[in-house]
Amino acid sequence: MHDHTQPRPLFIWRTIFWMTFLLIPFALSSQTYKLSGGEGEVTVTGTSTLHDWEEIAEKKSGTIGLDVNGELPKITTLKFAVEAESLKSGKSGMDKNTYKALNTDEHKEIVYQMISVKSISKVTSPANAYKVVATGNLTIAGQTNKVDLPFNLTLNGNKVTLEGTYGMKMTSFGIEPPKALMGTIKTGDAIEIHYTTIWK
Repeated sequence: MHDHTQPRPLFIWRTIFWMTFLLIPFALSSQTYKLSGGEGEVTVTGTSTLHDWEEIAEKKSGTIGLDVNGELPKITTLKFAVEAESLKSGKSGMDKNTYKALNTDEHKEIVYQMISVKSISKVTSPANAYKVVATGNLTIAGQTNKVDLPFNLTLNGNKVTLEGTYGMKMTSFGIEPPKALMGTIKTGDAIEIHYTTIWK
């Protein structure tokens, strides 16, 4: 008598084939993109009692995971980091005060780590563009706050663009706004982070 409870080799191979065939599209639809450090720009702008100022982040890194199998893309992961001492204003004195305020000796990076997507919606133009608000942890100078980060996401072949502006107060992260010339020049508490980032 034959034991019909044991699966035959042919049945096993057919099962493996169909499982692989069905799962491949899902595997291919989820992709990870790395931030292109040489493209795009991240700037921090603010005010002082003397003049407005701007700092450019020269070193940045990150990854974003996207699942495009659906009407709207799903952001599965998003991490973005800026090397704190790569923020440059073109004025060494101001940079030195910035690094002191950020305590860069102990805290080398400014990091955003996404927790979840709060909202995502299609925009009319350009094509393959979406308006996103992502909730995540933003860590600056060693202090982490949960924030809602708004940005526009655009898909273009093997390239993803994230761009937006985020306003915040330095004191909300325990940072004392930098001062210069014995405190006669004071930096405003409110700053804005402007970013256009390219991921491939």
